[in-house]
Amino acid sequence: MRDSRSGNACLQSPRDELNRPDAAAGPQWRAGLDEEYADLAKRLETLVPCLEIPLHLAWIDAIQRLKRERGALIMAHSYQSPEIFHGVADITGDSLALAQAAATCDSDLIVMCGVNFMAESTKLLAPHKRVLIPDPEAGCSLATSITAAAVRALRARHPGVPVVSYVNTTAEVKAESDACCTSANAVQIVEAMGTDKVIFLPDRYLGNWVATQTRVELVLWNGTCEVHETFTGHEARHTRETFGAKLVAHPECSPEVLAEADFVGSTTAMGRWLEREQPTRVAMITECSMADNLRNRFPRIEFIKPCNLCPHMKRITLPNIHACLRDLRHEIHIDAAVATRARAALERMLAVGRQEHV
Repeated sequence: MRDSRSGNACLQSPRDELNRPDAAAGPQWRAGLDEEYADLAKRLETLVPCLEIPLHLAWIDAIQRLKRERGALIMAHSYQSPEIFHGVADITGDSLALAQAAATCDSDLIVMCGVNFMAESTKLLAPHKRVLIPDPEAGCSLATSITAAAVRALRARHPGVPVVSYVNTTAEVKAESDACCTSANAVQIVEAMGTDKVIFLPDRYLGNWVATQTRVELVLWNGTCEVHETFTGHEARHTRETFGAKLVAHPECSPEVLAEADFVGSTTAMGRWLEREQPTRVAMITECSMADNLRNRFPRIEFIKPCNLCPHMKRITLPNIHACLRDLRHEIHIDAAVATRARAALERMLAVGRQEHV
């Protein structure tokens, strides 16, 4: 049945589900919601199951009202689900974009829809702001792969060699580093150290890729991203041969996958490449929501999805965003001594900025 007011087939009977007794803890559908959010509902139609949209809209409306009441700013990484990325986020992007926004935003209350290290980075760059994360258990395999003690041991084995840490690390690891980087500026940060050798951690695949782009010798750590490490060169070739798709890969993938790719770059660089090249069909070899969130921007491109879901990113949901704002819970706190040193490493990264080319 199609709604006679909104013209949107998705805004139908599921609204009745919102008013069942067992849904009492959640937001209730209110009159005019379908009209108010008709444009968003249309945007979500191709990105999430149709029957979920009315359920999402009730939560989105409740979050938007609570956000205004709190004067809060919501940031969302590109790997967040479409209902979050398009529905409630004020600022979206990759790790570098979010870090830059955190350093300059006006709001005193920030909700980070991402994983723990992102919330920590936000707090480091906006120390006088209140930073919340909807689920404190949203972690990262890279961040847990290395400790501050391990960094100190590396320094002892390689005296005088600077340490560049990927932002996918804890504040304690950043505090032991000379500079941080993202996939968007890793090469430039490494070369900015001004030395022949750099300790680069923790992602060995990103480090392998950076090593192909510079003459600086890299000492690597054996960390990996559990999302990107599972892709294989065989899968990439199969996707190209079966679907005739261009392959765009994140540098956290293995060298075998990157060798098959038509383009390798950060999440933001992927979008810029698509804008420039306008391929007929593309496979995004990265987290699934990345392709979902680009589909509206590039409606003429067919997205093939040999992708993997990040279980940590998917811990962030509309209900726990709402609860986080309602109760002002899961605030990020960082030891002052750690924060001072970690902030210096992040600020060195921001001084270089984004110099990635496509």
